[in-house]
Amino acid sequence: MATEARSISEKFELALQQLGEAKPFAKSMYQTNVFQLASELAATDEGLELLYNYAPRFDDAGVFHGGPWADAANLEAPFVGGSLKIRGINSVVELMSELRMLAIIEEKFEHETVTKEDASAFLNEVLALNLDLLFPPETEEARVEGGEHMERGERLFRFLGSKLSYTAVAHKLVEEIERLTVQRPIMVERIIKMIEAATQMVNEEIDDDTKNRLLSFKKAVSTPTPVSEQYADLKEYRKKLAELDEEELREEAQAFAESVNNTGLVAPVNAIFIRFINRKYPDLLPDALNLSEMGIASINANAELVRDMIQLSVHPQTSKVVYGLSRMLDRGILTQEPLLPALRRLFEIDIHPDVKRMFMKPELRKAGITSNGVLLGGVINVLGQPLGIGQGLNPTCQSARAISLWAQHGIGQLLEYIARAVRENDIDMTFEGEPIHSKAVDGGVAEEIHHELDPVSSVLVPHLDKIYNEMMKKTLLRGEDGHKWVNPEFYGEWIPRGFVNIIDPLTGYVTDYEAFVRLFYATHHPEYNEGYEMIYPNPVGIYITNVHGKLLGLHAVSIQRIAQDPEGEYRVYFYNPNNDSGQNWGQGIETSVQGHGELEGESSLPFHQFTARMYAFHYNPYEQGDTIMVEDSDVERIEKLARESWGETYTWMV
Repeated sequence: MATEARSISEKFELALQQLGEAKPFAKSMYQTNVFQLASELAATDEGLELLYNYAPRFDDAGVFHGGPWADAANLEAPFVGGSLKIRGINSVVELMSELRMLAIIEEKFEHETVTKEDASAFLNEVLALNLDLLFPPETEEARVEGGEHMERGERLFRFLGSKLSYTAVAHKLVEEIERLTVQRPIMVERIIKMIEAATQMVNEEIDDDTKNRLLSFKKAVSTPTPVSEQYADLKEYRKKLAELDEEELREEAQAFAESVNNTGLVAPVNAIFIRFINRKYPDLLPDALNLSEMGIASINANAELVRDMIQLSVHPQTSKVVYGLSRMLDRGILTQEPLLPALRRLFEIDIHPDVKRMFMKPELRKAGITSNGVLLGGVINVLGQPLGIGQGLNPTCQSARAISLWAQHGIGQLLEYIARAVRENDIDMTFEGEPIHSKAVDGGVAEEIHHELDPVSSVLVPHLDKIYNEMMKKTLLRGEDGHKWVNPEFYGEWIPRGFVNIIDPLTGYVTDYEAFVRLFYATHHPEYNEGYEMIYPNPVGIYITNVHGKLLGLHAVSIQRIAQDPEGEYRVYFYNPNNDSGQNWGQGIETSVQGHGELEGESSLPFHQFTARMYAFHYNPYEQGDTIMVEDSDVERIEKLARESWGETYTWMV
C-alpha cells in the first residue's frame, strides 16, 4: 500500500509540474489529471499525508485557477461541508483547498491574502460546523449516503483534527451553538445535531469551561432536571412522576422552565412531564411554562382549550411545541376572542393528502401522532415565535417574511390561509383587483421547495412562493421595481405605499444614492423623521456581503423597530428569515443577536451600517422629515461603505 501511494505521489508531482508550466488559458486541460490523482492519494491516510506535502504549491501551479476556490480570502466556511459531501470532482478540489489552509497555518508557505490567523479561524469553523465528518454517526442514513467521497471527507477531518487544537474547535463550536440558540429558531434540528456531535469532544483535551458549556447544552436536550437525570428512559420517567408529590413536581416544573428559558431548547422528556401535569396537576402549568402575568391570565381564561392543545400537539417527538406554547400564551393571543374558533378548527380540519405528505415525517407517523396534532403544534410555534420562522434551504425569504408578519399582526388572516391550504391545497390573493390562485399558476422563485421546514411553512410556502412570483410577472413591463406594487398587495395593508430602489431597472446602474440615504434617514431615523414611530414591520431589500465585503447576493429582511441601544446608539432591529442572523458582512459590519438591546429573534446593526447594505425600502410619505437636515458626513460615510463593498459590482451614476 505504501509503495502504491508513493507511486501515485510521483505521478501527482509530474501532473502538478505540468499544470504549473501550462499557460493560463490551457490550465483547465491539465487540472483534471491533477484532481484525479489527488483523489487517488486521498483514498488512504498515507496518501493524504503525501498530498498535503504538495499543498504549498497548489496556488502557484494553478490548481484552483478559474474556479470558485481561486480566491482563498473569499471562501466561506459554511459551504465547505456541502462541497465535501457531493460526489464528483468538486469534493476533491474542496479537500485540496482545506489542505492549502492547513499549510498556511503551519507556515509551510506565506499566502498573499490569507494570514495564519485567518486560516486558523477558517478551519476551526469548518470543523465546528461539520462534526458529522469529524465524528461520523453510525446511522442507517450515514451508511446509505456514504461512499468514497464521504470516506475521503472523514479522512480529511481526522487529519485536520490531528493537526489542530481540539480546544479551539470546541470553543468555536460552543460559540456557534450559543449564537444559534439565542436567536430562538423554531427549527432546532441542526442545533441538536451539533450538540450531540459535540459531546463526543468532551473526552478530548479541551478546557473545563468549554467542556461544562457543552455538557450544559447536552443536558438541556436530554435530561434537564434532577429526576430526569436519574430516570433517563422516557417510560421509566413517566412511571416515576406518578410517585412524586405536588411539591416535588413543582420543583421539577421549575427546573424544566429554567432550562428552556436559558436555551430555547426543549428535551423530549419535557413533553412527557407537560402531558402528565396537564391531566393530573394543571395548576403547575404556569410554573412549567414559565408564564408571565399575561400568560397566566390566558391559561386561566381558556383552560379547556389549552388542555386540548397540549393533549393533541405536545409529544416527545414534537417537544419544541412546549416553548412555542409558552411564548404564545405570554403574547396573549388566546385573549383575542375571534381567534379561538380559528384555532379550534385546526383540531379536526380535513387535511388534503398531498399536504399531509409535506409535513408528516416518518417518525411522527410511527409515534402515532395525528397530522392535525403536528399542524396545530406548528401553528403554536409560529404564533409563539414569529421571529423564529426560517426559510430553510429555500430562496423564499419573501414567503418566510410574510408568515412572520402575519403571525405578529394578521393572525386571523394567517389562520385562514393555513385552513385553506391544508383543506384545499390552494390559496388565493388579489393583485390590483385580479384574483390569483396558487393551484392555477406554475413555477415560483424556488424551483423546488425543500421541506426541512416547520409545518406551517411546509404548508404555506409552496403557495405563497407561486403567488408572489406571479404578481412580480404582472409588473415586468412597468419600468420600475415590481416590489413597489407587489409588496403592499402580497403582505397586506401593513405595508406603506411609498417605495424607493437605488437600482435603475433599465440600466442596472446605482442612481440617486445620496437621495436614497437622505430619504431613509428622514423617514426612519428618530432624530430626522419628526418623531414618527414604526408601527408594523417594514420589508426592505439588502445586499448580503461576505467577511471581505464582497457581494454574495440580494436578500429580504424586515425592519422590526428602530431604537437606541443601552449605549445610546441608534440601531435598526430586524428580522432575518435565514435563521442565522449573527453574520460578518465585512468592513466591521457584524450583525448582532444579543447584547445591544435585541428582543428574542431580532438581529441588529447600527443605523448607518444597516443603511449601507440596503437597496430598497418602503416608507410613508406623510410621515417624513426634511431630507436636507440629514448630516452630509453621515451620507458620505454610508456611501463610502457602499461603494467599497457591494458597490464595486455596480456602475454608479454620478
